Amino acid sequence: MDNKLIFGKNLKMLREEKGLGQVELAKALGVGKGTISLWENGLREPLLSSLVAIAKYFNISIDELVGLVD
Repeated sequence: MDNKLIFGKNLKMLREEKGLGQVELAKALGVGKGTISLWENGLREPLLSSLVAIAKYFNISIDELVGLVD
């Protein structure tokens, strides 16, 4: 599976597990709601700074976020 799709799937799963909407997550990360949608649908990749922010927010490693480990 494409890395962008794995990341998007993982991001959506983490967001939904926390009971967050895309708008809420976008505000927490300082990005637009559209950005979250693009990431979740595999249409865009986040910058490294955004990956770090997402990993910190969900308290997981970047490797887990992008599907390099289970």
